[in-house]
Amino acid sequence: MSTLHRPHRRLARRMRQTAAVSAVSIALAGGVLAVAPTASASSLPKACVHVSKSKHGYTTERTTTAVNLRTGPGTKYASRGILAKRTGFQNWCQTKNYDWAYGKVTSGQNRGKWGWVSTDYLVWVLG
Repeated sequence: MSTLHRPHRRLARRMRQTAAVSAVSIALAGGVLAVAPTASASSLPKACVHVSKSKHGYTTERTTTAVNLRTGPGTKYASRGILAKRTGFQNWCQTKNYDWAYGKVTSGQNRGKWGWVSTDYLVWVLG
């Protein structure tokens, strides 16, 4: 049995109905309904050989020291910024030798940026 009381269940049902009607109305009016992009194996860079098999599509990690977020998997690629020690990183995939990880920064001043980090400076976050 649901833990919601009857008025809350009605409210939740009404909110779902309103969202569905809004989406249909936008579509019928010729509008575009935008959805947030998510990474998939087809949208990952070609250098990604080992794709995360976790239920979320990524592993949660943190940097062990200040490290460059790079545009490609290697020090020859430009830096997109410096990630401070303990910066959160969603690791979506790694290169053939597991030397570089591609993913999204989840904390700090570079939050939201995607790029490459050397796996020498990443540790898993259990949780």
